[in-house]
Amino acid sequence: MIKITECPRDAMQGIEMFIPTEDKVRYINAILQVGFDTVDFGSFVSPKAIPQMRDTAEVLTQLDLTNTDSKLLAIIGNQRGAADAVQFDEITYLGFPFSISPTFLQRNINSTVEKSFDLVKALLETCNQHNKQLVTYVSMAFGNPYGDEWNIELLLHWIDQLHLAGVRHITLADTVGIGEATHIGTALAIAIPAYQEISFGLHLHTKSTDWREKIDAAYQSGCLHYDGVLSGLGGCPMAGPDLVGNIHTRHLLNYFKEKRELEGINKNSFRQAEQVAAEIIS
Repeated sequence: MIKITECPRDAMQGIEMFIPTEDKVRYINAILQVGFDTVDFGSFVSPKAIPQMRDTAEVLTQLDLTNTDSKLLAIIGNQRGAADAVQFDEITYLGFPFSISPTFLQRNINSTVEKSFDLVKALLETCNQHNKQLVTYVSMAFGNPYGDEWNIELLLHWIDQLHLAGVRHITLADTVGIGEATHIGTALAIAIPAYQEISFGLHLHTKSTDWREKIDAAYQSGCLHYDGVLSGLGGCPMAGPDLVGNIHTRHLLNYFKEKRELEGINKNSFRQAEQVAAEIIS
């Protein structure tokens, strides 16, 4: 069956005005009641880089996890962030933004592809020591807006390197919305059967006009895990000046309902979470 990660962190991080901690807590608590597999709730990164997420630890201590099976994911950008995140038993996944784009890595975490790969290996050790799982996002997986080299062979090369390093959760990400459905389908159709130990996910930023063909290409290629955002808003502030919104979670739910591939979603809780998202984010 399909798994969905809801990403309130992605919706909030690019908003300039600081969202009060109590509103973040209300927003994420509503999401936790819906039945998503995972909730990407916050990040342990430099408050100078992403000021909106500076209260992630405080938010976490106020979340109500008593009546939810959703697992929590926090984004980290270095070993210091990982050291902070692993102190919380409530967190299952640490998400790290790797990329095959040198320009994106320089903008996002002030690193190179090679240094970021070395960091992935160190983060795996940290996760293993603290009973956490590392989700490695491969940003700019389906194209490059900066003029860096990009092709499917390069993407598959780094998937292979991550596999050899021990990564078992890879989310292919298009953070600027330029990926073509054919590239998404081709890459996943090759990678999924070749690396059966890896759980592949998809994190797309898309226009409202082309999300379906991209999701369809991924689904037909065997992808079972997708990221979405209730409001459809979001984006990486470091990727560029024009933020392209995430896939709206409602689109994902409707699509996989048609395919009879979705279970465990509470419709009433989803509507309530949408309302809270509209109040706080929109």
